[in-house]
Amino acid sequence: MTYLRTAAGALLAAVLLALLPATATAAGRPGVALSQSQGGKGGEITVSGSGWKPGALLMLLVCGQATPGQGVIGGTNSCANTDGRAATVDAKGAFSQKLPVAEPPKPCPCVVHVAGVTGQQDVVDVAFTVAGHPTAPLPEASGPGALRVLTSARLEGSSGVLVRFGAPARREVVVTLGNLGQTAVKDPVFEVGTSHGVFSPQYEERQWRGTIEPGRKALVKLPVELTAGAHGDYQVSVRYGGQVIIEQPWGVGRPWGVTLFWLLLAVVVPAALFRVGMAVVDRVRPPGRRRIRQSAAGRPRPARRAPGPVSAPAAGAGDEPTAVLPWFTPDSAPSENSPTTKGQS
Repeated sequence: MTYLRTAAGALLAAVLLALLPATATAAGRPGVALSQSQGGKGGEITVSGSGWKPGALLMLLVCGQATPGQGVIGGTNSCANTDGRAATVDAKGAFSQKLPVAEPPKPCPCVVHVAGVTGQQDVVDVAFTVAGHPTAPLPEASGPGALRVLTSARLEGSSGVLVRFGAPARREVVVTLGNLGQTAVKDPVFEVGTSHGVFSPQYEERQWRGTIEPGRKALVKLPVELTAGAHGDYQVSVRYGGQVIIEQPWGVGRPWGVTLFWLLLAVVVPAALFRVGMAVVDRVRPPGRRRIRQSAAGRPRPARRAPGPVSAPAAGAGDEPTAVLPWFTPDSAPSENSPTTKGQS
């Protein structure tokens, strides 16, 4: 009975792997064709495809330890990354790009791995033989290593307004995993890490709640978060059973809100310091100078006199000296005792 159960599980897994490529083709998934199915190191092949999203950017790699059904075991660490090529899909959804034949870091079976970098990130693997490269069996799909990536991973979610002011950016790694082992996998624990530049990923454990029966598949979502204020080009890696099964690029925009905050702070702080300094100067100013300044500020300005003849002020109006008009002298000025004689001749 145990033997029959094991054989049935293996048959179910084989049927699942056989049906996945057919389902993808029937659903209109992108296709890839090679100019030749094998080649030696230093050679060159032409990789062409159709059914891709127009304008998409693709990455072409020769990868080892991979099959079209199981994908690239170990992620792009199993590929000849330095000899990879990029291709852009034309308006008709097709592309054609020459790819040098290189020996991947892992033994064959090998594939030509075509993956979308932008937009709809589809993945297509086509079997390829690297002549003269070592060949080794694929790792046994048992125990924790029974889970395999069946579709391309993607990042879901969006950044809120607070991320523009330095809040941590958050996403979810979404991928479809299949159980190719003989036993069910319950509540698997993954390791999710992010890397920036030349630094290695810092992994944190993420447990997915659920059970994947043998020969079944499930949609797995794992949260990932960056540090506050992080920006630039990052790479998200997911590790399971000691092997990297997912590597996904993640571009994070610069938090311009932080820059705007510092610019405003650079304007507000000097203005506030200037006002505080002026208040301090007014307080420490000597009292005499402060009173003189206050009296000068409160004294009304004298009204400007209109130009014209100046009349003599009335007697007894004040102690100020009487102004003498230039065309009169004290003896010739008319008075009550000596009236003028003008017009009496």
